[in-house]
Amino acid sequence: GTFGAGIGGGEDHDGGTIVINGGEIIATSNGSHGTGIGGGAYGNAGNITINGGVITAEGYDGAAIGSGDKNILTDAVVLTDFNGMPVIPGSTIAGLLRHSLNDEKMAEKYFGFQHKSKGKGSMLMVTDAVMIGVDGVAVDGMVNLPEKSDFYDRFRNLPIRQHVRIGQMGTAEDNGKFDGQIVYKGTRFVFEMELCSETNEETVFDTILQQLLKTEFRVGSGTRNGYGHVCVVSIKRASVDFDNMDALNCYLSKTSSLSDDWGEYKEVSISKNIIDDEWERFNVSLRAEDFFLFGSGMSDDVADMTPVGEEYICWTSDGHPQFRQGTVIPASSVKGALLHRTVFWWNKINNRYADKGTGLTAEKSPAAISIFGSISKDGDTMTRGRFVLDDIIIPQTQSKIINHVAIDRFTGGALEGALFTERVSDGENLAIEFEIHVHKDAFAGDPTIHEAFTHALDDLKSGMLPLGGGTNRGNGIFVANQ
Repeated sequence: GTFGAGIGGGEDHDGGTIVINGGEIIATSNGSHGTGIGGGAYGNAGNITINGGVITAEGYDGAAIGSGDKNILTDAVVLTDFNGMPVIPGSTIAGLLRHSLNDEKMAEKYFGFQHKSKGKGSMLMVTDAVMIGVDGVAVDGMVNLPEKSDFYDRFRNLPIRQHVRIGQMGTAEDNGKFDGQIVYKGTRFVFEMELCSETNEETVFDTILQQLLKTEFRVGSGTRNGYGHVCVVSIKRASVDFDNMDALNCYLSKTSSLSDDWGEYKEVSISKNIIDDEWERFNVSLRAEDFFLFGSGMSDDVADMTPVGEEYICWTSDGHPQFRQGTVIPASSVKGALLHRTVFWWNKINNRYADKGTGLTAEKSPAAISIFGSISKDGDTMTRGRFVLDDIIIPQTQSKIINHVAIDRFTGGALEGALFTERVSDGENLAIEFEIHVHKDAFAGDPTIHEAFTHALDDLKSGMLPLGGGTNRGNGIFVANQ
């Protein structure tokens, strides 16, 4: 007929009757009015097409999917599902995809909107991203996981990363000590997306999928401190036309569980990561000159100071996970060093000097605020950083115990309480490579900001900007890897 009807309500008149029998949906119209699952619109009754896909993503580095809670062990607890395993809410993924589009008209059409009394529901449905278990199958729903399992026990007790904010004097700032749980690098998650439309919107679905492949796409909190980079491992896709009864019946036979493999999904090739022109990239290749120490904040049976180490996951060719021990070079440590050196260079370029009272600290420097962001002491004023760098996790390095003692210059003996040991990482023949992403807006309006940041990178590559702890004792010198 002329008028559309169906689940969700058709436009105009009675709209028909929907009966659900044991999973089979039978749509019956009243009189001459049309009927369609999902609700046909005026003049277009019953044409419904679903573009759907199952996406498997792997954490390129650690991720912090916050629950908003804290406990006796940490300031920030990772969100978990009924099984106690990490989970990424579908609303988080949908919000990130919408924000990444940078097209408000398209976002409102497909993701919905609400403007006062006017609104529209989302055409895109996104499930929660659940973790893939030790058997390579999604841990979805209420699963009877083994109580004693090396794999699942690790996720029941996630690693806690220590943080401390360093001021311009090289010491910890007030209230700058905090910690938080993170999900292991290499953890795989799987989720499903469906785009329901009255016409075939495969091109739109392609555009939405491409947002996941952007090099700057990040998930969770701490994305400016090295967390949240994911890489897409696989995409399975299908398009279903509800005008075709065979296709409709096949769709209705599909379960909602992500652990069940729907036969209609076909593996599709994944294009290379998409480069976003709004970001400028700086490739850095460094070689360690000697020892370095990125402190864990903890001691062990031998040393008072130890490097931060963390397990990460590697996947075998047959789809099973294996834990390995790694040494961590936190992105926040590299970021902090570059921040203060960029501030130094910006002051120098603009003839601002401390002895004249014109030099600006990181809290007030335009270079620091524009690139790295800022937050006022009362927390009311915040500027998000435009600097993105991933944590660097490398296979565990050899370590060495170094003893230290402070000497009393009067007696020539050791000062009381000044004897300590540190376990440092041996950087011999160690080369690291990473890529820094800075949004081009950070350099807009003031060319000296770009110049200052470039000088800071040159200092890092020449060994004039050491990284990590104990830099005044000779640790942390890296030079460009030729």
